[in-house]
Amino acid sequence: MQLNKIASAIIMSLMWTGVAWGADNYVIDPVHSTVGFAVRHLVISNVKGKFKEFSGTIAYDPQDITKSSVTVTIKAASIDTGDNERDKHLRSADFLAADQYPEIKFVSKRIQKKGSGYICVGDLTIRGVTKEVAIPFKITGTIKDPWGNTRLGAEGSLSINRQHYGVSWNRNLDAGGVVVGDTVNIELIVEAIKKK
Repeated sequence: MQLNKIASAIIMSLMWTGVAWGADNYVIDPVHSTVGFAVRHLVISNVKGKFKEFSGTIAYDPQDITKSSVTVTIKAASIDTGDNERDKHLRSADFLAADQYPEIKFVSKRIQKKGSGYICVGDLTIRGVTKEVAIPFKITGTIKDPWGNTRLGAEGSLSINRQHYGVSWNRNLDAGGVVVGDTVNIELIVEAIKKK
C-alpha cells in the first residue's frame, strides 16, 4: 500500500514538472542553429542581429508533438549586430543590461496544433521580466547524420514589444518617428541532436 502511494506521488510529480512521456531528449546544436532578430532603425530600415551563445533542450514526442517541450537559455552579452559600439550599447543598461541580467530564458508551457504547423506557448524572460509568448513553428524533419546521430530540425518566428520587457531606450527624430522601433521580430532556426 505504501509503495503504491509513493509510486503515485512520483508519477504526479513528473506530470506537474512537464515531463513528456514517450519523448526523445534532444540538445540544441548552437553551431547549426540561429537565434536572430530584426528591429526597425530610423523608421526607414531594419537592423538585423543574432545571439552567438545559447543552449537548450527539447523533449520531442514524434507520435504527439503537443506532448513535447523546450527550454532555451541565451547569453545576453553574446548579442551581435556586426558593429562593436552598437553591441556595447545593446549590452548596457539602456537595453539588455547584460551585466545585471546575463541570461534570456524561454520555457515552454504547452504546444498546440494549428493548421499544418504548431504553436509553442511559454514564458520568455528578458531583463528579469517574464511574459507569456506564442511561437508559431514547424518541424522540418529528423535525419540520421553521417556520424550516427539523429538530428531534429525546427523553424519558428515571433514578434515582441521590447517595451514590455523594460528595454525602453530611444530618441525622437526631428522629422518624426524614433531611432529604434519597439517591435522586435525574432527568427529561430533550430537543429538539435538526440541524446544517446
